[in-house]
Amino acid sequence: MTECAAEGPGRQDGAPDHVLVPVSPRSYFVYILASPSGTLYVGVTGDLCRRLAEHRQGTASSFTRRYGVNRLVHCESYGFVGDALRREKQIKGWLRAKKIALIEAGNPRWEDLGDGPLPDPSLRSG
Repeated sequence: MTECAAEGPGRQDGAPDHVLVPVSPRSYFVYILASPSGTLYVGVTGDLCRRLAEHRQGTASSFTRRYGVNRLVHCESYGFVGDALRREKQIKGWLRAKKIALIEAGNPRWEDLGDGPLPDPSLRSG
């Protein structure tokens, strides 16, 4: 098990903010990053901590580096990589307005969720 700090609203387990939450190696995350200007990036990873660090260091993708997309604004966890990949593809196919509605449903102020505890993988979306 690894631990990573990345804050997220919608914690249903009652745990306080800014607590390290264990991340199972069998968790797969679909995530949305945003830039200060509102550019969005949808991705999937099995290691959210590492991937966030890569985005923030500018080593993850040329798109996120070019547009400064490095704030985690939405995250969902899945137990199976196929489920996560299907969800990523689904979200990528949505119009921008629908992606914004998804973000604002769980994070209305578009706070950076990567600044505290990660979502608990036991509270899977799928």
